[in-house]
Parts: sequence; C-alpha cells; structure tokens
Amino acid sequence: MTGTGDFYDELETRDPEAREAALMAALPGQIAHAKEAAPAFARILKDVDAAAVTSRAALSQLPVTRKSELMAGQAEAPPLGGFAAVAPGMAARLFASPGPVFELETARPDYWRSARALHAAGFRKGEVVHNCFSYHLSPGGWILDAGLRALGCVVVPAGVGDSEAQVQAIAQFRPAGYTGTPDFLKVILDKGAELGLDCSSITKAAVSGGALFPSLRQEYQARGVAVLQCYATADLGVIAYESAADRGMIVDEGLIVEIVRPGTGDSVPEGEVGEVVATTLNPDYPLIRFATGDLSAVLPGASPCGRTNLRLKGWMGRADQTTKVKGMFVHAAQVAEVVKRHPEVVKARLVVARDGETDVMTLHCEVAGAESTGAESTGAEGGEALTGAIADSLRAVCKLKGGVRLVAPGALPNDGKVIEDARSYD
Repeated sequence: MTGTGDFYDELETRDPEAREAALMAALPGQIAHAKEAAPAFARILKDVDAAAVTSRAALSQLPVTRKSELMAGQAEAPPLGGFAAVAPGMAARLFASPGPVFELETARPDYWRSARALHAAGFRKGEVVHNCFSYHLSPGGWILDAGLRALGCVVVPAGVGDSEAQVQAIAQFRPAGYTGTPDFLKVILDKGAELGLDCSSITKAAVSGGALFPSLRQEYQARGVAVLQCYATADLGVIAYESAADRGMIVDEGLIVEIVRPGTGDSVPEGEVGEVVATTLNPDYPLIRFATGDLSAVLPGASPCGRTNLRLKGWMGRADQTTKVKGMFVHAAQVAEVVKRHPEVVKARLVVARDGETDVMTLHCEVAGAESTGAESTGAEGGEALTGAIADSLRAVCKLKGGVRLVAPGALPNDGKVIEDARSYD
C-alpha cells in the first residue's frame, strides 16, 4: 500500500485497544499455522493449545526461541532448520548472514515490511533513493529495496564500499534520499566534498545496522540531511522505526513485541530495560517469541506524531555479548576462532569503541612476554609479526578490520567478557 499524507495507512492511528484486539485475534491462527507448516515449531510448541493463546499473558507462557537455537537447527537440518513454513524452492531469495544464519525472502510484496518505516522517514513515490545496504549474500539491501519499490521509489542499488564510484553515481542520478548504515553516509558526503562532486540532492535518510549517535545526527542536520532510524533484523524484518517527532521508535503493525528479562521469557514492567522478543504475523516465516538479543524499553504513551502503537526507547545494546560493528554482528564464537588460530594467545577480549564518528574494534590479547602496560607491544617474541597475523585472522573471521594490542598475562579483567562494547549511547 502506498500512503498519503502523514501516515502510511489507517492502521498507524488505530485506537490502541482496537489494535491489541486485532493482534490477539490473529495470534491463535499464526501459532496453529506455525505448528502445522514449520517442523521446528511443531516440536517447540507441541504442547501448546493454539486456540487458547489469545492474550499477552498466554503468549508469555510460550517458549522463547533464540538465535543460537535457530543456528543449531539450521546446522542439523539445512537449509532453514524447519523454522520456515515454505520450502526453499518456493522462496524468491535465500540469504547467508554472518553467524552463520540463513534466511529466506518470498515474493510477498514488501516482505520485510520496510515501506512503513520509509514512509515515516519522508520517502515518497517517484523519488530516487541511493541504497547503500549490502546486496551480497545477506538481506540488508533487499530489505530496504523492497520497501522503497513498494512506495514507488526508484532504487540505485549502490551496496557498500567504493565511495568514489558512489558519489559519482549520486552526482549523476541526483537521489533525494539515502538508505544505509549511519556511518557510511558521512563517508559518502565527505568523499563528495573532497572530489568536488555535488551530493546535496540527498536531503533525507533512513539508516539502520548500527547506532545513530546524537553527534552524528546533528552533523547531518547541519549538512541539510534529515536522518531517521529503523530497527530491523534479517529474521523479522522491520521491528520499529522513528518518525519526525523523534520520540522513540514506533513498533511496526505486523509484529507483537514484548520486552523480557534477558535470559528468560518473563516480561518486565513498562520502562524497565530488557530484551526485545517479537512474534511475527508473516505466514512464510512464522517466528513465535523470537528473541533478538537486543536491549530496549517501552516508552509510556503514544508518539506526538499521531501514531498510536507501542514505542521503544531505541536500541540500548545487546543482551548477550554479540555486538554490531559497522552494521555487522560480531559474535563471541568468532573471537574464540581467532584465538584458536594463534596458540600464543592465552586470552583475548575484543573492545569496540568510537574514533570520531566511526566504529573501531581492537582485540586485546594476553601473550607471554608482552608489555604489562597494555600498549601495543613488540616485547613478546615476534610481537610485530604476531600482531599482524592476528589482525589478518580477525579480518578473515569477522569480515571487519580491527587493531590488535598485546598485553601481559593477567592484564585483562576476570569478568567473563569476550566482547566489550565501550561506545557511549548517551
């Protein structure tokens, strides 16, 4: 559906009680469908009476499915672990995301439900949009592409990297908007200024795949670009999105979202930070109580923009140690794989921080003979060669560049952390 005016459709402004009644009315059928069509949920929900799940209280009694279980199921029963309700041959596209996690997209229009979020960000029919999410293997580029085309926008499938070619295309096509990670828009605008190529046609952006830090949002505003975020995952599609009111993230109309205490399925009181758990009404991939691993909290009341659905405070970090760096998830298991490749490393801790407006990660490695100061060290035997070799492994395993710092044994905190997110989200 293509929206008119301020709202995408009438669903956004429903009376909250009417919305809740509609969601709860749809829930039993979705659970019954998941049990019938998706073998994994037939097993997970085997003792559940679908017809009785007509309230959030009843839903909260169902098991939570976590990404680790999804990955284990896919490894045991490729390609999708029995979580999809359609056969792989009925899909339009199949994806392989970091983890590894495997997903599908069917031919259902706006499969990922991103059009609503894009409409809220100001995108309209006939506009050219420069899409800088990756189209390679993972679904990022396709999630936004589908929503843009549903709105009637023209998409430049730019993908990631090669900033010089990107700004040449922008100068030629004069897109009105940008979609991509928050950081990469700055790379593009800076490259355009460096090359003397005009990128000023971009006046709006919808970003995801990383935190939009306040300082970066303010910089974009000063450069004439209004930037709003949407919160999406490759499993669920769009979960929530910002509106021009800039008062939290509004939950999409196609999901039932809960906030639970991390590591449990227990709902937390309104305002308390917990893990985002979502049940999708997508019949092709009917995920029931799927834990995202992301932290957030419910904001009281409705958005000043007039949309009445539940609001989330925004992305507030990870419930586990999985961390997103430059739009890519980095898992503790990947850090373990790097360490396994280098027997000199006794223990390691990946620290993610910010350098200006860019994510940076540094792998701190305890190595015998390294300087106890924690500075980058050649004190360990073959320190420079080892640092380079570990950096190569880090890039190969995580698909991201990172620094390496050698420290003395015992220098890292004894707190069980393998990944430390040292970025400030204030």
